[in-house]
Amino acid sequence: MTVRWRPSSQNVHALAVGAAICLAASMISVPRTVLATAASTQQRNMTTMPYPLIDSSLPMGYPGQYSRSSSILYGLNTLILSAFLGMAAIMVYAPKQFSLIVSRLAPQLPTERVVEVVERIKPVNCTCSDHGKAVPDVEEASDQGYMGDRHPPSTFDECIKLYESKRAHELNDSELVEMTLRGVIPFHALEKSLADPTRAVRVRRAVVSRTPGIHHTNTLESSLLPFEDYDFARVFGSCAENVIGYMPIPVGVAGPITIDGTSVFLPMSTTEGALIASTSRGAKALNGGGGVTTVVTGNGMTRAPVVSFSDVRRAGACKDYIDSAEGQEAVKRAFDSTSRFGRLQRVTTKLAGSSLYLRFKATTGDAMGMNMISKGVQEALTVLTRDCGFPDMNIISLSGNFCTDKKPAPINWIDGRGKGIVAESTIPKEVVERTLKCNVDALCKLNISKNLVGSSLAGSVGGNNAHAANIVTAIFLATGQDPAQVVGSSNCMTLMEPFVLIPPPPPFSSMIFPQNSPQLREMTEHGDLRISVSMPSIEVGTVGGGTVLEPQGAMLDLIGVRGSNNGQNAIDLAKAVAAGVLAGELSLCSALTVGALVESHMNHNRK
Repeated sequence: MTVRWRPSSQNVHALAVGAAICLAASMISVPRTVLATAASTQQRNMTTMPYPLIDSSLPMGYPGQYSRSSSILYGLNTLILSAFLGMAAIMVYAPKQFSLIVSRLAPQLPTERVVEVVERIKPVNCTCSDHGKAVPDVEEASDQGYMGDRHPPSTFDECIKLYESKRAHELNDSELVEMTLRGVIPFHALEKSLADPTRAVRVRRAVVSRTPGIHHTNTLESSLLPFEDYDFARVFGSCAENVIGYMPIPVGVAGPITIDGTSVFLPMSTTEGALIASTSRGAKALNGGGGVTTVVTGNGMTRAPVVSFSDVRRAGACKDYIDSAEGQEAVKRAFDSTSRFGRLQRVTTKLAGSSLYLRFKATTGDAMGMNMISKGVQEALTVLTRDCGFPDMNIISLSGNFCTDKKPAPINWIDGRGKGIVAESTIPKEVVERTLKCNVDALCKLNISKNLVGSSLAGSVGGNNAHAANIVTAIFLATGQDPAQVVGSSNCMTLMEPFVLIPPPPPFSSMIFPQNSPQLREMTEHGDLRISVSMPSIEVGTVGGGTVLEPQGAMLDLIGVRGSNNGQNAIDLAKAVAAGVLAGELSLCSALTVGALVESHMNHNRK
């Protein structure tokens, strides 16, 4: 462990006292050594007999007896004694500085875990960092752990008794670290034991830094990963476990962008330079055509358990029952009884040998809905087993991957999952040329070659787009969605085509536009851009999960979709995601059309 020296009045005083003792002892010992050596030399020169440096045959007190070597030895002993006294002064006045000196001089000790129980738990230094500023170490911060006038526990047994009596919060931080390292306090249960989430995070960082036998972890305490000034109470039991801090990711806004007549900013959390700028440019072009129009094509989360029977006949009988109107009604009644918001739409069945896969699809209000639908599925299976004549049904797994969740799957692309949204906009030719610096025909040709043909050659399913996942991920991170569900939520097909408004054939055209009028000629020769994205599986929610965290909730407020609103907030969030994807697709494809992709990334990604 690295011990850092921090100057203070006490430290300076201790070092001054030690230095003064060394100097005083040296002033006594060094002159005496010099005088003794000189006297010895003078006495030896008084006689012509060449005496050896040390001659034990000479009588005691004879001038040659106390030679130069013995005098030097005497002086060295005195110097060593003075150094010892100086170190003792440092140890008494500044024990941290003493341990610093010892750590520099002593050899590196092995890192194996010490299993012997010691009677006294040594304080542990901890220099956590908050955005580059030093914060109190564990030893100094541990005073927060003392309650009332009780003296700090001094033995390991006392610490165990406090922990077992549900008073772990009275231990100081260094004792908590020691007890966690020894396995007395479970590593994952610090929040529960201390009832102070922030302190639990601080102690856990120290435990990770001091875990023996694991390399490269001793820097965590002094790292720049922040942990202070954060509401970990909302995290514990909801969003994450074994927490050691939080990860700040830059958040920007793209837009504003007009969606179904309402203008909003889109919060995006990303570390990819140029992404937000590009999406904003696309939003500007979309607004030039009146904004984005959206349509909801689907709304239903899925969960698909797998069950098995003794033979294929029993499995087939269960499938026939569930597919029947009676079976669908029985399953729906059981499912809907578990939630105020979850409502089963249908159950789709697939038979594979004696195994039966049941794909439940249900609306889940404003929640993304995985926990809600799993609870309903569990109850439906119980009813099938208990009340519907299938007691021999064996539940293999509540999720049989026929859902499908967090994995690429054509079934989500075809049948949909979560919210299905189609977003479209028509952009005038002048806006395309002025804002995007390209022409409509070239843009449409690039989209066919890249997003349709190129993706088909790659065998992509749901990947007929330029970079839909970029925008989906950035909005998901900013609004507290499950990042892993970007896999299915970024299913997208981008279409572009020249849009020419052709008047109806004669004689109706003359009723609307006079023949050879400038307006008729302009509309028949003018080609605008019609662009759309079709996204059948956007998996989002505005309640539960990461939306309970205040920063993410603030970004939902920015869009105007925070909380519960009979399912409408989740739909509006999905619309915002689709509109953002539309803007991102438009801007990136335009940059590729004119060959400006590399230049824009160099401008935004390089200082």
